[in-house]
Amino acid sequence: MRTDTRSPAWPHGELTPFLDELWYVMGTNRVHHAGVDLQTSRTMLVVKDGEHLTLVNTVRLDDDGLLALDALGKVRDVVRLGAFHGRDDPFYRERYDARLWAVSGSAHADGRVEDHALVERGELPIAGASAYVFRTARHPEAALLLERSGGVLVTCDAVQSWASVDRFFSPETGAAFEAAGLIRPAHVPSTWIEACAPDASDFERLLALPFRHLVSAHGVPLLDDAHERLAKDVGTLRQATRA
Repeated sequence: MRTDTRSPAWPHGELTPFLDELWYVMGTNRVHHAGVDLQTSRTMLVVKDGEHLTLVNTVRLDDDGLLALDALGKVRDVVRLGAFHGRDDPFYRERYDARLWAVSGSAHADGRVEDHALVERGELPIAGASAYVFRTARHPEAALLLERSGGVLVTCDAVQSWASVDRFFSPETGAAFEAAGLIRPAHVPSTWIEACAPDASDFERLLALPFRHLVSAHGVPLLDDAHERLAKDVGTLRQATRA
């Protein structure tokens, strides 16, 4: 008999609509890393196409949250973008018999393989969307480009966007992340760079994509000037690397 290792429904906010048939919800993330307990926030994106819903960067919802989700439509697909996320994917796969999309080589929490691989120029469950894969990263990581509202870039850990320490952080983690310079919108975090060692070419290709808005697995959606902000952050990173 398999032991249930799924995370519970930790505290989270409400499903919040923004842009064109998109919703986001922020919730709690708890991890033990390098001997330290960390509590931050994480963000799930819900994309609606007709009556079908796709969940990106899943966050497990409580019963009230699930009722609100079901009122939007039928969950059909789950998209996992980052190697260090996915703890709540099994819950949604089982509850809705949802199909899981992920970069090949991702290790999933329930030990199963993904139903579909995320590949550039490949099939996706979202209309008018395309996948972007960080080809040089040590661990699987991808992004999505949604061709709506002037272009929406959806990321996981490679680009984070905490504008402030929100209510889902523990005080200790919030203070530590601020001191480390991780609380910044449209930011390529040093933690991900250290873990995944990507080549700068991955970000040059990313910035060639046409987008105005950013939805990261970490932070609230950044609207209108996301491309400009990310380009500035990548430029700062490039200068620091050369130095």
